[in-house]
Order: sequence, then C-alpha cells, then structure tokens
Amino acid sequence: MIRLLIYLTISVVFLFSIGERSFAAERKLAGKVRIDGSSTVFPISEAVAEEFQKLNRKVRVTVGISGTGGGFKKFIAGETDINDASRPIKKSETQKTKENGIDFMELPVAYDGLSVVINPNNDFVDYLTVTELRKIWQPGSTVIHWSDVRPEWPKQPINLYGPGADSGTFDYFTKAINGKSQASRPDFTASEDDNVLVMGVAGDKNALGYFGYAYYRENQSRLKVVPIDGDSGPILPSEQTINDGSYKPLSRPIFIYVSKHGSQRPEVQEFVRFYLRNASMLVKEVGYIPLPAKEYQDALDRFEKWSSFLLSKNQLGLRIKKVLLEGY
Repeated sequence: MIRLLIYLTISVVFLFSIGERSFAAERKLAGKVRIDGSSTVFPISEAVAEEFQKLNRKVRVTVGISGTGGGFKKFIAGETDINDASRPIKKSETQKTKENGIDFMELPVAYDGLSVVINPNNDFVDYLTVTELRKIWQPGSTVIHWSDVRPEWPKQPINLYGPGADSGTFDYFTKAINGKSQASRPDFTASEDDNVLVMGVAGDKNALGYFGYAYYRENQSRLKVVPIDGDSGPILPSEQTINDGSYKPLSRPIFIYVSKHGSQRPEVQEFVRFYLRNASMLVKEVGYIPLPAKEYQDALDRFEKWSSFLLSKNQLGLRIKKVLLEGY
C-alpha cells in the first residue's frame, strides 16, 4: 500500500512537471503568423487560426484575402509566411520564388467542389452541362439572355458573378470549362471576396455565379445550387460526389504553401503542425471535405523533414492526382 502511494505521488509530480513545462513553453510561444491568399481556403485557415490563438495567446495570426494569385505575389515578395491557394502554384510563380530565394512547401488541406449557383427565385434552370457553361463563360460569348442557353428558357437577362482574375478559383474554373486558365468573357461582376459574390447572386433573380463549396453550404438558404452534367448526368456537389470525383470537372484539392524562411520561426512551425493535426475536424466544420487521415499524416511527416512537396513529384494519393488539372 505504501509503495502504491509513493508510486502515485511520483506519477502526479511527474505529470504536473510535464504540464508546467508545457504551459511554460506555451507562454514562451509568441510572435506573428502572416497568411494571405485564396478566399476559398480562407474559412479553413481562419478556423485554424482562431483555435490556435486560444491555446497560444501571445501569437497573432492574420489571415487576408487577396486571391490565390494576389497572395502568391505577397508570398514571393517575402511579405507572408503562408499562402492559401485554391490551385497549384504556376510555373511562372515558381520561377519567381527561385529568383527571390523563397523556398516553400506545398501542403494539401482539403477537397472542394466549385459550386455553380443561381437565385432561389429562378425556377427554370434544372441543370447545366459543361458545354452550356462553356457557351456562357467563354471569351467572345454571345449569351445575353437565358434563352440563348436553351430556347425554352425565358428571354431574361443573364447576370454573371465570379471570382476576379487573381483568384485561383477563376484559374481553375476557366481551365476546367474553357480549356485555358484565365480564358473568360470579361463582362461579369468580379470579386476576390466570395461573400460579395454570395450577396450578389442572393439579391439578383437573374444571377448565375460560381465559388467554393463552403460558401454555398454556409448560404444555402439564400442560394440554389445547379447540378452539373460533366458527361455522366446532372450531379450536385456534396461530400460524397466531391470526394469520389463524380462531381466533375469541378472537384479539386486546395492547399497552403509554407515559406521555409517563415517556418524557421517557432510560432509558424507550431501553427503548421496544429493546422495539419486538426484540419480533418476543422475542414468539415467550415463546409469542405477532409482529406484521408493518412494524407494529413504524410503532409505532417514531410513538413517535419522539410522535403520537397510538389504533387507532380510525389505519391500523395491517386484521388488528388485525378482531380488536379495539369498545365500550371
């Protein structure tokens, strides 16, 4: 009995000592983590930042929305530690990172399905084919009225809403639908902030727009999502159809890019570790589709080793490779 009491006493002291050291380490963690980039990835990074700062109150995490391209400009200039990206980094951007001495790592954090949406008062659009989306959005499009898409639809104006040219969502959509990144008609209401697009479509009965799945999920009472026929019949974006790739061609992985220089600071290191360890839960909370647990662990292992993490050079999983468009 005495031995048991001694053992329990030592165990409590040991655990208390660990707790004190952990708490002391937490108190020492301070500084800033600077994030910018994609409005699509923003809800995930913002959720991670909020939870991380609850545990590390001396660390300030800022999350901006400049669009993927705008974020990469800041990242390449060394102004940020992490870039949120809704597409892979372009070859031209990679070249600029080399010129500026910016070493980086690409980490996938979730799946997304670009959601094509209309106003809830629209009662005639039942689905759209990829061909019809191309007819609407291609450069030089002559579509002005809904009846220009299908003759049986009313001769009412079609008002378009979409991400701006710095958006990775814009790059991905134009490549998937029009065959070339940045190829799009110019006469649409554009914004790097998806919340602006949500408000636009919600307030315009003749609207048609597109943005990330989480923004549709968060605002589904104000919007109507359109099934897309990619050649297998009309399919709605959902956790299942995005995950299994049947919602095509608008399913995609989304990423964070981490600067090696930034990650040398303890607060950035710990933030990235926290991000990858908690992404599965937080990604789902904000409306996106988590990666398989093994892919988060692989990402964390690679981050710890700081090895090259370009998808084109490693086996991260066939699911991501399938939906990842080439040519960036």
